[in-house]
Amino acid sequence: MFFRERQQVIICVLAVAMIIGFSAFCYLPLQKRSKAVEQIKAEHTLVITKVSAEMEQLPVLEKQLMELQKAVKNYEVKVPPQRNLGEFLHTIAKLMNDRNLKAPIIQPGQEVESDKLNCVPVSMQCKGKLSEIFEFYKRLQGLDRLVRIEQVELVNDGSFSGEVNMQTKAVIYYQPEARRG
Repeated sequence: MFFRERQQVIICVLAVAMIIGFSAFCYLPLQKRSKAVEQIKAEHTLVITKVSAEMEQLPVLEKQLMELQKAVKNYEVKVPPQRNLGEFLHTIAKLMNDRNLKAPIIQPGQEVESDKLNCVPVSMQCKGKLSEIFEFYKRLQGLDRLVRIEQVELVNDGSFSGEVNMQTKAVIYYQPEARRG
């Protein structure tokens, strides 16, 4: 009987040892791996969701890119490699004369040079009807040269004749020698 009891105790101890061994060497490592896989799966799902949301933005970004490319398509053409200041001033004077603007004064300022872009400030003033001045600006915008209007001052004539005195500060650009070619 003692032998039988001892045998049962040994069997119980072995069963407990097997259960502890199975838990320690199989179940717990598998449980840790399972949690790690679940976490990786959740991270991947988050990345996929983020990529899907960004992919929905792609057509909008492509449209914006096409609009920007269209806007800057002629940039190099509108910034000539030469200064051509005399030609530009002649063009401005012709535009003013074509619009019947009176007392035109066009004065270039001191040139500003840089590595990427050179510019020449130009002061313009004249007198005429508002519609004629508006048409002058419209034609100025249509020139094949980049012109940035920095300041516009329109002052009504003191005699109320319907004429406006216009003073404008603009800047024209040209490419420095290093960028040419």
